Amino acid sequence: MIDLPEHTRLLGEVSRTLRELSTEAGRIGEGEIAKPVREIAPLSLRVHELAAQCTRQVHDLSVSHYPMTEGGAESLAHLAGACAQISLAATLCNLAIHHRIEIYLYEDADPTPATSADQLRRAADEMQRAATTYRAAAQQLSRRLASFTTHPEFLHRSSTHVNAKSPAPAAQRRT
Repeated sequence: MIDLPEHTRLLGEVSRTLRELSTEAGRIGEGEIAKPVREIAPLSLRVHELAAQCTRQVHDLSVSHYPMTEGGAESLAHLAGACAQISLAATLCNLAIHHRIEIYLYEDADPTPATSADQLRRAADEMQRAATTYRAAAQQLSRRLASFTTHPEFLHRSSTHVNAKSPAPAAQRRT
């Protein structure tokens, strides 16, 4: 059985961490980025590590009873999307390093940090969107857990009871 209170705590932590990383990306992007590997790589590594942690959490939630709870599958889909945003942010950080280092390789490369700063701005935007998703998921799960204390039958619904309501085919859901 999955520890939903612990996952709620983790969701909240991810949101705060993403906001901190987004702020850091903005701070770095506003600078000259004179030493791109030294300045951006630590941020990139932290974002990559967070993406891996979040992917692990989505996996853990997906193989638990969480998707069968009310709103769980939809929440899980949103979290998977947020994981993709975090991964994209990490990639954008790596691109920021790459674009800044190009000045050492190519005569016609942009000598300003403008392209790298744009990549970092985009990374910060992706992290902010993911943070919003994580905060909403944490709030939703927290409310759900609060309702479990007053209605414990929701916490222990059997999968056969949940599966009794068969989902509409994908084509019908889109219309």
